[in-house]
Amino acid sequence: MKWTDNAFLNNTLLSCRSKGSYKGEGIVSGSLEKVWECLKPVPNGLRVKWDKNVKRFELLEQITEDISICRTVTPSAAMGIIAPRDFVDVILVKQYDDGTISSNATNVCHTACPPQSGYVRGHNHRCGCICVPISGEPNKTQVFTFFQTDLGGFLPRSVVDSFFPSSMAEFYSNLAQTVKSLKDL
Repeated sequence: MKWTDNAFLNNTLLSCRSKGSYKGEGIVSGSLEKVWECLKPVPNGLRVKWDKNVKRFELLEQITEDISICRTVTPSAAMGIIAPRDFVDVILVKQYDDGTISSNATNVCHTACPPQSGYVRGHNHRCGCICVPISGEPNKTQVFTFFQTDLGGFLPRSVVDSFFPSSMAEFYSNLAQTVKSLKDL
């Protein structure tokens, strides 16, 4: 299926295709190290401080140095129309020879984290963030995001389709502001 470009906001191209697949791509002013520091999926990391869609991030199991199982808790959204959610994912972090770093995730069931009261259990299908260094520009990083999320519950598709693009635009804007505020690493 082909991606359809939906919007170009704040130097970020937002695209979608049917069945709830969303892609974002943008250039963030900041070194790959700073950008990754803001994105890496770790408990007590920077992501919970700036990403308005991540309220809490918990490590359930560290399988290897690069593979973990984590729970992400999200707050309510869209003026309360979307109730708080939680997601349990297996996450692979991979660094490539060119410096690219990716965080890749998909839904998994884990005995340490059954569905919990007060949260709708959502499911992430293949998703992730990819940070790519820009040749000759060490203070710029290309960031790709892919989301294929089933929010669970009984949400009309129109609510989900209006929430994701604006949420992704805010994600890139908040990421850029946070990277800009970091001291050199």
